[in-house]
Amino acid sequence: MRSRLTLTYNCDMDVSTANEPVVLVSENAAQELKSLLQKPENEGKLFRVYVEQGGCSGMQYAMTFDEKRPDDLSAEMHGVAILVDPFSAQYLRGALVDFSDSLTAGGFKITNPNARQSCGCGKSFTA
Repeated sequence: MRSRLTLTYNCDMDVSTANEPVVLVSENAAQELKSLLQKPENEGKLFRVYVEQGGCSGMQYAMTFDEKRPDDLSAEMHGVAILVDPFSAQYLRGALVDFSDSLTAGGFKITNPNARQSCGCGKSFTA
C-alpha cells in the first residue's frame, strides 16, 4: 500500500541543469522524511516523488515511500534517498521538495520550474 503525503505547490524556481539530481530536497524536508522513514510501515522503503495524470490542470504531484524499481532515477540528498521514475522526471527536473511545520500553509511543498500553470488547489499543474 502506498502512503500518501500531503503537499502544496509553488512555482517560482527557475533552476535546472543536467548535472543535478532530478529532484532536490531541502534540509527541512529531509529531516521530516527521515522521521517518517523511521516508522515501522516505512521500514526498508525510499522516498519517491512522481506525477500522474489527474487533478484540475491535467497532472498532479504525489509522494510516497516505495521500493526502488529497475528504471528509477535515484539520488541522495541530506541523507535521504530520492526516487523518480523516467516518466515523472521529464516534468520534475529541477523541482525542489521543501517542508514547513508552520500552522498555516505547513507541510511538504514542491517548487517546479517546469510548471506553466497550477490550479487553485495547488496539487496539480500544466507543463
